Amino acid sequence: MSFSFKLSAVSVVASLACALVPAARAATPITVTNQAALDGPIRYTVRVTSKQFGNSQETRTIRSGESDDFTWKTVPPGGPVAATDACPDYSSLPVDANGAMIRQTQIRFAPVVSSDGTATVQLSFQAQTPHGVKTVTSGGKTLKCPNDVRASQIVRFTMPVNGTTKTLTLSDGTEVAVTAKR
Repeated sequence: MSFSFKLSAVSVVASLACALVPAARAATPITVTNQAALDGPIRYTVRVTSKQFGNSQETRTIRSGESDDFTWKTVPPGGPVAATDACPDYSSLPVDANGAMIRQTQIRFAPVVSSDGTATVQLSFQAQTPHGVKTVTSGGKTLKCPNDVRASQIVRFTMPVNGTTKTLTLSDGTEVAVTAKR
């Protein structure tokens, strides 16, 4: 009697184990949504069109809340303008490998995307270009230094991140077009 009871108990335990194992291994349900996560990567294309500072464009991918710095250095019409380190503010001038001034455009781009898919953006624009030369006196010497023209502006705006383009016209006439897409 004890042998058949042990055999029956083993059979019951084995049956219960087989019945419970599939339930323990069942996968959790998957929820599918048609929207990307708010903190997911977004492709931004920034295009600058400027008579004074030149045309530039670049596409990068960043997340909401991050910032990105774009810097473009180009040769101005008429070529670089010679400069020496004795020129005032020489260290702040964009120069080529030979130390001559070229033009430079910089943008700091900082978007924050809300739950409705709208990006609130802060864009900082800075640019420099040479316009000929100017005569300056430094350390008792007369020097010919680049006559640099500068522009600086901060703009805040909103835009959708669905692939449409937002175009801004800055105070100096430069156009900045931004396209954002998840």
